[in-house]
Amino acid sequence: MSDVFRSIPTRDRTALRPSKQPSWTEPMLATLTEERFSDPAWIFEPKYDGVRCLVFRTPADVRLLSRNQKALNDHYPELEEALELQSSDRFVVDGEIVAFEGKRTSFARLQRRMQIADRERARASGVKVFLYLFDIVHADGYDLTGLPLRTRKKALRSAVAFRDPLRYSPHRNEGGESYLRQACARGWEGVIAKRADAPYRHARSTDWLKFKCVNEQEFVIGGYTDPKGSRHGFGALLIGYHRDGELRFAGKVGTGFDDATLERLGRRLARIERERPPFATGRLPRHAVHWVEPALVAQVAFTEWTRDGQLRHPRFRGLRDDKPARDVVREQAR
Repeated sequence: MSDVFRSIPTRDRTALRPSKQPSWTEPMLATLTEERFSDPAWIFEPKYDGVRCLVFRTPADVRLLSRNQKALNDHYPELEEALELQSSDRFVVDGEIVAFEGKRTSFARLQRRMQIADRERARASGVKVFLYLFDIVHADGYDLTGLPLRTRKKALRSAVAFRDPLRYSPHRNEGGESYLRQACARGWEGVIAKRADAPYRHARSTDWLKFKCVNEQEFVIGGYTDPKGSRHGFGALLIGYHRDGELRFAGKVGTGFDDATLERLGRRLARIERERPPFATGRLPRHAVHWVEPALVAQVAFTEWTRDGQLRHPRFRGLRDDKPARDVVREQAR
């Protein structure tokens, strides 16, 4: 019996199912909520400002895949190497790749690695990355998704030897509200509340809830404005989200860009220009505007939504290539 199965209480082993290790599995996703609570039936984990990553380890290889099944090995070769050194060689685990700015995870800093798909350039970038693992869904020929979350976490600690750059995601067993206050004071993204006895579901679920410190989500880029003054690249991005099969305009974001992003993103946008706006609704700007194919996804922070469905005080956080543009919708609290 492997260490993974020794960690599983006898009462929970009936939930194990023999199965071939999958080459892909949909990740479990959290639901945004405005609720704040403390409950011993839930655990509370940090909400990282990074990129979701599923790891598929076999005796033959290690594959790091994003939410949209993009291979990440060449972006983060040191993570691949750390996983190759594990004594366990058959597992699927779930986690988040992060980079730090001081003591906080920083999506902006991680951007410098996300844009590099060359192993040597990635190593030379100067951006150190870590993989925080928080769940395990398959091991040694068994599907673990039916196990309670607390049991899966014990199995995860048995399956992986945690040494940098691999880290176990810590959690609290109670005090969700106080933990969120601490998270916000420290500049974190927020907290993820997870029902402790819940199985792993390959979909968005209310068994995992997001407590956010700031409003932030993905938006589709549908156009851009000309730069003004000494600015180069572009002025602002025109962004939106999908609803009822249409791309709806959510406003424009003109802050949060450094010079390198303005140049690099400006070149990408110029290559995908189109004549007509991709947005079906909204009061669109008409002057000094360039429309683009709605293929790129931006992470945007903002203070609130206005009554007419526009963002107030939006700020660009970075590009996301781990979520298809067609899947971007307005995130609303349950």
